[in-house]
Amino acid sequence: MTRKLSKFLILFDNTNLLYFPGHFLSGRVLIELDDEAYVSGLHFHVVGEGVVRVRSQRAERVYDKENYIDFRMRLLGEPGEGPSLLSPGIHSFPFKLGLPLGLPSTFLGKHGWVQYYCKAALREPGGLTHKNQQVFIVMNPIDLNLEPPILAQPARQEIEQRVGVSCVSGGPVFCRVSLDRGGYVPGETIGISATVSNRSKVTMKSTKASLTETIQYLCRGKVLASETRELASVSRGKIRPGEGEEWLNEQMYVPPLPPTNLRGCHLINVLYHVYFVISPKSLDKEIKLQIPIVLATYPLRPEGAPAGTAPSKRGAHYPSTLPIFRPWLDDKAFEIQE
Repeated sequence: MTRKLSKFLILFDNTNLLYFPGHFLSGRVLIELDDEAYVSGLHFHVVGEGVVRVRSQRAERVYDKENYIDFRMRLLGEPGEGPSLLSPGIHSFPFKLGLPLGLPSTFLGKHGWVQYYCKAALREPGGLTHKNQQVFIVMNPIDLNLEPPILAQPARQEIEQRVGVSCVSGGPVFCRVSLDRGGYVPGETIGISATVSNRSKVTMKSTKASLTETIQYLCRGKVLASETRELASVSRGKIRPGEGEEWLNEQMYVPPLPPTNLRGCHLINVLYHVYFVISPKSLDKEIKLQIPIVLATYPLRPEGAPAGTAPSKRGAHYPSTLPIFRPWLDDKAFEIQE
């Protein structure tokens, strides 16, 4: 049949290949023949899976996998029946199935992925099998209006750390940081307020706030690899001994990011934090505050406003589209020293 088969395609009704949990995945398998041919069966398989592959410290490849969709059906032919004769021309075999609720979003990372795809296999009576495969994208959105109300409230952290090597130069540095809330979407800005008081004899050379993304890869419940990237930052200059500094609602832009809701995936975690870092001029360790945040898909609406109301974050510039891939995965990692 190889010479007779001119086309063997999987075509989705939704040409942008983007689907949401609970929606229908529909389309057709298209076969075009230049001559009549016998076919023993046309098999269709929908797969959703999460995979992690990590090289351990012993240079061993560690592998783990979990399935989210495993749906099989025959589009042509039944067990025990003889081959079917297909005439020359185009033959179309439709398929349709509902995607389960709670699917994790499509994700492509350095050591693992969550992917969804369809496979079609056209079998000849002589044993030869023609195969094709087509990927589709699942996005499980996070709506901040459906998340815990605490994400709409300010998030705060504070720390006091001693710097200096003796009673002469030593002293405490106090820092209190607050964010205007705990949940954002790409295109919004994070409002950062901070109070820094340098009661030591050491000059602080800079203060910096950073938005970071941390990806953790797990095998059998243990984190075997992780990577952290800086996505945005705001910084200020030195703080001399005995002086202080105030940040009053300093704005840090949340760049366009791939929609990431990996709830339901037990192999990959994606975490977002705002770090506030004070760097001494001495050899003392940096002073760090870490505030976890949620990055969602749909922004908060004004309080009491019905669904469909325009979002309320002032100064936001929401992107019309979001990327699917993370080009920064090949960049140098953002170092977080303990």
